[in-house]
Amino acid sequence: MTDTLIEVENLEVAFEIGRKGLFSGKRRQLRAVDGVSFDIRRGETVGLVGESGSGKTTVGRAILRAIEPTGGRVLYHGAAGDLDLTHADRAELSKVRGKLQMVFREGGLDLASLGGTALRAFRPRMSLVFQDPYSSLNPRMTVRDIIAEPLVAAGLMRDRAEIDARVRDIAARCKLNLEHLRRFPHAFSGGQRQRICIARALVARPDFVVCDESVSALDVSIQAEIINLLKDLQDEMGVSFLFIAHDLSVVAQISHRVAVMYVGKFVEYAPTRELFFRPRHPYTHALLSAVPLADPDAVFAPDRLEGEIPNPADAPPGCRFHTRCPFATDRCSAEEPRWREIAPGHHVACHHAETFDFGRAEAPADLHIPEPAQ
Repeated sequence: MTDTLIEVENLEVAFEIGRKGLFSGKRRQLRAVDGVSFDIRRGETVGLVGESGSGKTTVGRAILRAIEPTGGRVLYHGAAGDLDLTHADRAELSKVRGKLQMVFREGGLDLASLGGTALRAFRPRMSLVFQDPYSSLNPRMTVRDIIAEPLVAAGLMRDRAEIDARVRDIAARCKLNLEHLRRFPHAFSGGQRQRICIARALVARPDFVVCDESVSALDVSIQAEIINLLKDLQDEMGVSFLFIAHDLSVVAQISHRVAVMYVGKFVEYAPTRELFFRPRHPYTHALLSAVPLADPDAVFAPDRLEGEIPNPADAPPGCRFHTRCPFATDRCSAEEPRWREIAPGHHVACHHAETFDFGRAEAPADLHIPEPAQ
């Protein structure tokens, strides 16, 4: 069985936004995600960063099939077995519908091709933690019912005693007391509500969870608690995370590898330490330079990017970053850079990546950056 859990190949998501002209029959498309390829290993956290509107959330939701991809493949590599959900019929699916562990053919399952009953049967294998913990909780349900809802909705458990035992177990793992299970969401703070959301996402014991800006609405101290909780749960349960965030310092603490996204495309993807201290793309360097250092003697001199992020509905030709890049050449505006590996595990899309030396000082001794999962 391969160590890769999720394999994304040339993922595309486009939205129709109207016609190109008053009398034209052609419709305009906003390519929110345009040919993204990467993989996520078992028990690994991949951070996804970029400016607002770059397509980060769309990538996560397309993997979960909350948004229908318009191109590419999303492969799920499960345990070797004799069930292929891509072509499974209703009779075959009824045999596995109530099971927590599902098996697939060696080589992976294409999530982009699943639909109907097959997709519903697969849903418990993946989950999502939302950005706003309060709006994603039903104010009329108790915490116990909220956490148990995925088990009931997917038909994974029917016995109330078994459901209660599972809910109490995951609540304890998420540092929630038994007394909390009888309360309603309005009685909790933001950090406690996010713990409830995490418990709900993990109660079905999924293999993969998308954390969409899951700590951005919390105080700094609470952010640290939630990050440590996610790391502990990953060690205990072996779950893989796609961690979407704006805060690079948070991403550095939890991610084994980091992908940088710009206007629907990945511009760099590398192990966290390599990307943070040896970035090879000008956009990555600009993002990192804007992160203040916890050193009163350090000079804060961020690279200021001129202009605004381009409109994905009218993306510039060539490299999409060339309109703001201080190192852009004529080739950048005429030719789209090739996505390539310039070092082991370090991918970049830039014509001149080999000529840049954006090396920063080595990481402080007390800064813990997760090493890539093996």
